[in-house]
Amino acid sequence: MDVILKYFNNLTPRQIQQFGMLEQLYNDWNSKINVVSRKDIDELYTRHVLHSLAIARVSNFKPGTKILDVGCGGGFPGIPLAIMFPDVQFTLVDSIGKKIKVVNEVANALGLTNVEGLQQRAEKLDQRFDFIVSRAVTAFPKFVALTRKLIDRKQKNELKNGIIYLKGGDFSDEIAMFNDRITLFNISDFFEEDFFETKKVVYMPI
Repeated sequence: MDVILKYFNNLTPRQIQQFGMLEQLYNDWNSKINVVSRKDIDELYTRHVLHSLAIARVSNFKPGTKILDVGCGGGFPGIPLAIMFPDVQFTLVDSIGKKIKVVNEVANALGLTNVEGLQQRAEKLDQRFDFIVSRAVTAFPKFVALTRKLIDRKQKNELKNGIIYLKGGDFSDEIAMFNDRITLFNISDFFEEDFFETKKVVYMPI
């Protein structure tokens, strides 16, 4: 929890309480359903929560913004972002029902009224969103093809509506066809921990 307060020192008491609850909630759920890898659960705040919040360094979403988290797993990056932006609506989708069960139970335990978890494939949705976020669920070109039709054309934020994707390692080949359209943010510019050395936020307006 200290690593969150290190970088986000303007949190409300409510947000601090909610972030503080994540460790026990995910430890409890992980003992029943493996939603966070065993080697990562002890590094939950750095490798999952803070990593998710790199998106909050790219955009300060305005109230009323609608965000879709595709392939959310146990709730990352959606759950930490929903705590950070309580006036933004988050829809978290995953094709695996037990993961969505964890998402909804965690959201309920935290009192997050701005989160809806759905067992659904993104391409089947008929809603529109301002932004689509994800943590590297598939190759970037495939992700763009699956989700671009879900982006709303009406703008609410300074950052133009589009895709915000968390990705690590060397993926230059994946994004080559979009090079003139995307912006890469080095997460190591936001957070100093070694874990983020090769991690990036990929932003592409649609």
